[in-house]
Amino acid sequence: MADALILYVEDNADNRMLIRRLLTAAGYRLLEAENAAQMWELLAQHTPDLILMDLHLPQVDGFTLTRELAQHPQYGHIPVVALTADVLKDTPERCRQAGCIGYITKPINVDTFLEQIEHFLNRLS
Repeated sequence: MADALILYVEDNADNRMLIRRLLTAAGYRLLEAENAAQMWELLAQHTPDLILMDLHLPQVDGFTLTRELAQHPQYGHIPVVALTADVLKDTPERCRQAGCIGYITKPINVDTFLEQIEHFLNRLS
């Protein structure tokens, strides 16, 4: 599914640049949003195959956004994977409860990141 469309919601420009380089080099199409407002604007125009969600965003955090997405009639089917530096013991469970199908820690492992993305996309097909 290397041509899949992925939406990455992340406020840190350096993190977005790294993920952009990895995903686009592997053939994925990528949309990027810095915050909730940009995410909703992009979703109004595109239907991604997967959303990568930072949990610590300005204004509206990733947990809240994921819950809102899960309850939205038009976007609730889009799978969300948390991509976060938050490594607290309860974070994976909080992600699952919010509606994430998975969890990737930052800093990402560039050697396994694309395999992780493929794994999540393959779960969908």
